[in-house]
Amino acid sequence: MSSEIVASPAPEPPAYAVSAATSLQERRPNTLKHGDTFAVFDHNGDAYSGPDSPEGLFHRDTRHLSHLVVTINGARPMLLSSTLRDDNATLTCDLTNPDFLDESGALALAHDTIHLRRSQFLWNGTCYERVLVRSFHERPLRIEIRLAFAADFADLFEVRGKQRKQRGQMHPPTTRQTEVHLSYTGLDGQKRTTRLGFDPPPSQLSASEAVYEIELAPGQSRTLFMEINCQREPAIAIGHRSFFFALRDARRALRASSGRAASIVSSNEVFNEVVHRSISDLYMLITDTNEGPYPYAGIPWFSTVFGRDAIITAIETLWLDPEIARGVLAHLAANQATDFDPLSDAEPGKILHEVRFGEMAELREVPFRRYYGSVDSTPLFVMLAGQYLQRTGDLATIRTIWPNIEAALKWIDVHGDRDGDGFVEYGRRTEEGLINQGWKDSHDSVFHADGTLARGPIAIAEVQAYVYGAWEAASRMLRVLGHEDRALEFTRRADDLRHRFDAVFFDAELGTYVLALDGDKQPCRVRSSNAGHALLTGLAIPERAEMLAKTLMSGASFSGWGIRTVPVTESRFNPMSYHNGSVWPHDNALIALGLARYGYRRHAARIFEGLFAASTYIDLRRLPELFCGFPRQRAQGPTFYPVACIPQAWAAAAPLSLIQSCLGFEFYTKQMQITFDTPYLPGFIEELEIRNLQIGSGSVDVAANRSGTSVVIDVLERRGHVRVVTFI
Repeated sequence: MSSEIVASPAPEPPAYAVSAATSLQERRPNTLKHGDTFAVFDHNGDAYSGPDSPEGLFHRDTRHLSHLVVTINGARPMLLSSTLRDDNATLTCDLTNPDFLDESGALALAHDTIHLRRSQFLWNGTCYERVLVRSFHERPLRIEIRLAFAADFADLFEVRGKQRKQRGQMHPPTTRQTEVHLSYTGLDGQKRTTRLGFDPPPSQLSASEAVYEIELAPGQSRTLFMEINCQREPAIAIGHRSFFFALRDARRALRASSGRAASIVSSNEVFNEVVHRSISDLYMLITDTNEGPYPYAGIPWFSTVFGRDAIITAIETLWLDPEIARGVLAHLAANQATDFDPLSDAEPGKILHEVRFGEMAELREVPFRRYYGSVDSTPLFVMLAGQYLQRTGDLATIRTIWPNIEAALKWIDVHGDRDGDGFVEYGRRTEEGLINQGWKDSHDSVFHADGTLARGPIAIAEVQAYVYGAWEAASRMLRVLGHEDRALEFTRRADDLRHRFDAVFFDAELGTYVLALDGDKQPCRVRSSNAGHALLTGLAIPERAEMLAKTLMSGASFSGWGIRTVPVTESRFNPMSYHNGSVWPHDNALIALGLARYGYRRHAARIFEGLFAASTYIDLRRLPELFCGFPRQRAQGPTFYPVACIPQAWAAAAPLSLIQSCLGFEFYTKQMQITFDTPYLPGFIEELEIRNLQIGSGSVDVAANRSGTSVVIDVLERRGHVRVVTFI
């Protein structure tokens, strides 16, 4: 090995945690994204600079615009409404003037006389904005519209709260008749530039604001255009044509990508809104890489490539759009580790955890430039490959990435199992790496019954489940590839792991599998949601399933909104913590898949109902990254976590995954058959239609209808030789 494992001191402050000095829930910002660019605006469409402000325009992990404020006659307009299009293509903010008084204090212009409509969207590294100004006064008016702006070029980790001892050099701004260029050269030697363009030419233009002196007749309107360009060449012509051509292309791209997905309509209109928003958020977060579509994790803190997040998102949406899984597999294969690098926790065959492009990553002030510190991405990669092959029959893609699958399987054996005990452990290689490298990666998420933090190397429960899933997937793929002997070998290994895991991890007194084994192979006797992932892959032996399901769905664990990460019985339970008592939609979706696998479809439906009920209290029907684990109260919504990302890819995908858990459908491409195994609908849905459900070269439209205590599956339309079989 290239270096020794570093024992993690306990307790230790989280070095890379998101600062909680300001609450995203209090701000409830509007977010836009395209490719490697995202924006965080308030409800007026502004971005206010200041300590702990997450607002601004970001490109490749650098904030290219930290301040953008529109005023009318020196005053901030009053908000009428702020709306994201259903497809997330544009943000529209309707504003009006406040009362304006003259020097004597008399009313000079009443409120609600001037209407401002701001329309903003992102396309190819540029934020486009149109400001429509219209007068509803009975006399001519002369007003001033001022657009103030600034760029701090802060690294995203600075915005998240990490302090730096030194920064690079800000350059003097340059101004032209219709343009302002702001630039900064970082300590990494890269020059980062923001170009602002205006049409028509402002009455005054400086390095920090554009001022328009506008005369309006009664009922007259004026239109102003602005482009904020992140280090790309400015458009040839700023203005009407540039704005609308870019808007057309942005909407077309969203339609083209989301058009691959099956469509879902139910008898519940609110649930239809949830599904529509989930799909819109999912495809907004997807970025086209050289290898295919790839869902970035979430806005604002994780709008980049994450291995684990994307794989789980692809698993959740595999039934809906398998092209996402293909893109994820190809991109992660192209970026698989091939050598040792202790600072980035890289080992040959290991799959990415995170990629960053900002100055601090380039300088390795944070280790995430190309970071491999997740123990689960590698077995999950193999799992996804097997599921993708079963879903699509696309053997060509599997053949292409087979060397990467082999390398991942070798990593599990050679580097994953660090002490040769048959379980996969993690431990960072330097002090800069993440202490915990499962999906619950906060510093205090793995602990003993008395609350003492576990020291590594740590074998966490769900990773053993993913390894089991990886070996089962390898066995299936090898059979298709014609290697029966190796397929049998992996089947035997999976079976052996299943029985050893049960012997070591199951705790009858707890009624579940323990959270983890610490570096001394002592069990962390803690109930947790992690154990539910043993159901996901089939690792749990059947005789444990009933007890495990009962523990997960108990009042201590199930909050009413979903399963908590740890139940109220545990020493470190805190419903406001990141991983020790909160509710994560993706975690619940994976557990629901596992419950359904063992026949507990009603339990899965109960999870579905809880998360759906939570979404009805949330703006835009969006499920956040997580929310607090306080118990559900009658006529009250969930308690929000202050810095949760929203939208977040694997949370957006959770309702889509829960549809599959409840209806129990599986795909058999070779037979061109879709099966529905004891389908069940949650109480809030009487009928659900899925259209354009694709398999091989064919597709079907199906309807699930409640009939007494059963659910009947009807084929509405069939394209190609597709068989639909229902098992009751």
